[in-house]
Amino acid sequence: MNVWSIEKDFALKHFLIELVHRHGENTFSLHEHPDQFRAVEIYQSGLPELSAYIYTFAQNENSYAVDLKYPLPEHNIIGANENLNMEQLFAILNTHFDLSS
Repeated sequence: MNVWSIEKDFALKHFLIELVHRHGENTFSLHEHPDQFRAVEIYQSGLPELSAYIYTFAQNENSYAVDLKYPLPEHNIIGANENLNMEQLFAILNTHFDLSS
């Protein structure tokens, strides 16, 4: 993932740069949503059925929200994790993707 070429708002670019810094450049991929300037959907490379939709719209300044997507849609967690700071967001993502922090 080349975060420098992605056209997203500043907070999302900051998140993506930190994601690459913490977990490496090839750990995550993006589902393409080019029309969504204030949202990204990430998944671990090779596992697109388990993803996280991170967005900044309708959030406090410098805050994030995340919807967690699972292979079975009835297990998705939508709208429950809002107005998170970056560390809270990474804690949720580390659990969702079973990553060490």
